[in-house]
Amino acid sequence: MTRALMLQGTGSDVGKSLLVAGLARVFTRRGLKVRPFKPQNMSNNAAVTAEGGEIGRAQALQARACGAPPAIDMNPVLLKPQTDGMAQLIVCGRVHSALSARDYRALAPSLLPQVLAAFHRLAASADLILVEGAGSPAEINLRAGDIANMGFAEAADVPVALIGDIERGGVIAQLVGTHALLSPGERARLVGYIVNKFRGDIRLFDGGIAAIGERTGLACFGVVPYFADAGLLPAEDSMALAPHPNPLPAGGERESGVQRRTGEGHRVKIAVPLLPRDDLDPLRAEPGVDLVLVRPGQPLPRDVALVILPGSKATLADLAFMREQGWDIDILAHQRQGGHILGLCGGYQMLGRRIADPDGCEGPPAEMPGLGLLDIETVLGGDKRLAQVTGHEIPTGMPVWGYEMHLGITIGPGLKRPMLDLHGHPDGAVSADGRVMGCYLHGLFASDPFRRAFLARLGAEGGAIAYEPMIENVLDRLADHLEQHLDVAALLAAARPPRLTRAA
Repeated sequence: MTRALMLQGTGSDVGKSLLVAGLARVFTRRGLKVRPFKPQNMSNNAAVTAEGGEIGRAQALQARACGAPPAIDMNPVLLKPQTDGMAQLIVCGRVHSALSARDYRALAPSLLPQVLAAFHRLAASADLILVEGAGSPAEINLRAGDIANMGFAEAADVPVALIGDIERGGVIAQLVGTHALLSPGERARLVGYIVNKFRGDIRLFDGGIAAIGERTGLACFGVVPYFADAGLLPAEDSMALAPHPNPLPAGGERESGVQRRTGEGHRVKIAVPLLPRDDLDPLRAEPGVDLVLVRPGQPLPRDVALVILPGSKATLADLAFMREQGWDIDILAHQRQGGHILGLCGGYQMLGRRIADPDGCEGPPAEMPGLGLLDIETVLGGDKRLAQVTGHEIPTGMPVWGYEMHLGITIGPGLKRPMLDLHGHPDGAVSADGRVMGCYLHGLFASDPFRRAFLARLGAEGGAIAYEPMIENVLDRLADHLEQHLDVAALLAAARPPRLTRAA
């Protein structure tokens, strides 16, 4: 009998995605067939499924925690921000439309049947579905037509556990206030709560648990201490990368939040302009790399070996933003001084001579000169390319894998020097001097052999991490962490069969 439990937060970024991933690994290790589900997600970055569809990157990580391949049914509605006030809507893995927040609010209720259909397809072959909410159910101004939180919970008839974030302060008010703002029917759906990201002596919060219980009648499933290694897991949003420094390694020390190694070889510094919209996680975890995420208003550092232009959901808008920050000047100066530059997907397109969007695929129709560092041009349009791929880097033969996710066609003489060979097809371009390169492959740095060789060319020394085993290890330690601090038996007991999967 399939059971389901939904985790809703008292706000955004309270740790819902991480807790679902950790609990998915906990219950999978107990022999259950677990699947993650998020009715509606908003994410800068997405993952490509084997079916050739898009889902939120967090659901792909959660699927991995279950030992399952990511599937489009795990995240049937995905919103990807484009230009200001607009987002690309993905429904069941495919592009539906680009629309404003107001237009989406009007459309969302009509998507509920597709959301429920995806949920029930997923539930049909699982023992347990862990559902993740979005934002907070206390946003009662958005309750009408909701499909992400209580609107979904009521339609599917699933119980709900609340998550509060004590790190940001006011967790008692978060939980009690959320409870107070829910309708009587919604409050009856609550089965308890979790306090997340605690630092210090947990016993000091005993009084808080009593206060919350007196005011809500809810049971506490546990208080979860801050899990520092969460920063090693793939981040769904590039803006989430900056606050999390690497965990302190053995034999190292951290000063002012910057990790420093002792007794090792040369480290390289890599700068990434933090565009407001990718594949940086393996580099961020490397002990031989200082990954500098450059925020708006800051210049690119002059002492970096490599500048990476990351992927973009709104290439022309982000290119204009880059110029507003003066980063184009910094990048061209870096190139003149012999530095290396790598463009990934949208960043690759920016390195060319021209980008055109005649049909307004990513915003108003427009055309703009690129940085002119690769002899290519890109015209956006046509069907989005979505595929999982493998191949190798042409200069070194090192294996690479990942996925393609892009619009448009790139042409030009620069393509005669491709960077990659993917299934026998060339991808990307490399400048004549080999210092500027770009490609469409997302997940490029997940390949240990490629990453090791690439960093060696920049002068990095020392042992490289084994990235994929590291992710598995972090997920296992996260599961151990939750086993220690949560009443997972009570959480499982609180799950129940959802509507339409319940036995007659």
